[in-house]
Amino acid sequence: MIASLIGSLSRRALGASCIALALTLVAIAPARAELRIDITRGVVEPLPIAIVDFQGEGQSVDIGRNISQVVSADLERSGLFRPLDKASFIQKADSLQVQPRFPDWRVIGAQALVSGTATMQADGRLKVEFRLWDVFAEQQMTGLAYYTTPANWRRIAHIVADAIYKRITGEDGYFDTRIVYIAESGPQNRRQKQLAIMDQDGANHRFLTDGKVLVLTPRFSPTTQEITYLAYFNNRPRVYLLNIDTGQQEVLGDFPGMTFAPRFSPDGNGIVMSMARDGNSDVYVMDLRTRRVKRLTNHPGIDTSPSYSPDGRQVVFNSDRGGSQQLYVMDSEGGNVRRISFGDGRYATPVWSPRGDLIAFTKMNKGRFFIGVMRPDGSGERLLSESYLDEGPTWAPNGRVLMFFRQTQADARGLGGTVKLYSVDLTGRNLREVVTPRDASDPAWSPLIP
Repeated sequence: MIASLIGSLSRRALGASCIALALTLVAIAPARAELRIDITRGVVEPLPIAIVDFQGEGQSVDIGRNISQVVSADLERSGLFRPLDKASFIQKADSLQVQPRFPDWRVIGAQALVSGTATMQADGRLKVEFRLWDVFAEQQMTGLAYYTTPANWRRIAHIVADAIYKRITGEDGYFDTRIVYIAESGPQNRRQKQLAIMDQDGANHRFLTDGKVLVLTPRFSPTTQEITYLAYFNNRPRVYLLNIDTGQQEVLGDFPGMTFAPRFSPDGNGIVMSMARDGNSDVYVMDLRTRRVKRLTNHPGIDTSPSYSPDGRQVVFNSDRGGSQQLYVMDSEGGNVRRISFGDGRYATPVWSPRGDLIAFTKMNKGRFFIGVMRPDGSGERLLSESYLDEGPTWAPNGRVLMFFRQTQADARGLGGTVKLYSVDLTGRNLREVVTPRDASDPAWSPLIP
């Protein structure tokens, strides 16, 4: 028997369009014979999925078509799904609203089917409803309905894609997220760098700074509404706290010995950072409520690039205290320091996974740069990318995908080099460029938008 459930979800909209989204869970089929992708395997064959244009009337016809296109693009980009060509569909979308003719979908190779509607309500709201079907089991896997303003259709599409991803993989999705990064332009000797933000698929792009001041290494807070970044004010590094939606900006302080912006603690109440004082670089933590700064490391070596574990109990950082640049983990109070990287080459920019199971890093070996991951104890090292210069990994909130920036080599005159964003999954097989209007570096991935 299919159970009908009703719930509600309040989520904050992107940019200035803050609204409340009512979520109704239309129906959930029993869990037996469920379709599932095991994404923990090294090689995953993409699941053939048919995504039909969402049906509508009047102005909602185009909205429905656009929603299905964004859902399809999100799922395809994950590397786990292979959306089928709509020209191969036998059953028409309008008859799907009654019941799928499952043999028609099996014959074209579909294992999953997505249908939906987009309709305008009397109060001016847009209602988006979708259903996910298991073609071989001939049963509905999930069905949800959302209410929002028509202008917010794209975000609804990302939420739908997240719901499909989670139902089939068992893991949280990551499509309803944003990326903040450094947009670069101009010649190499006079590079202009601006803070920019966009949806994870590149849509809703906007600049947050005007490029008059050099900005570096933005970082998201756990709430997704604030970021820290480093800017050079009168040639002195200064750390700012910026509310993305309101534009309100706060100066955390001048930090002459800082080269990377701080990272937030998991609860958002503190930031961990590296600073050079008296010619020595160490790791410090600042309480954002009291502005009190506490020193965590005290060593003649260079300690930098700290990142908290998701439970806040440990910090990973890189240091040359052992003679070469390696990764170390310590307790959040600074004790129990132990080295975890022992492979060939040098290691930098470690970032703890939101799941807590892996640490991503940049590796430099024999003139090449790599993005890799290892377990918190240093075991299981895997390299996911390699190029002339790959650097600065950041995690998707589900801990299954990484984004980083890749720089190509310029010629002897300093011309021809580009800097682009790329994403890669944990298998290392799904490497893709993330298209941006300008050159791009230093990405930071937001948590799921609340």
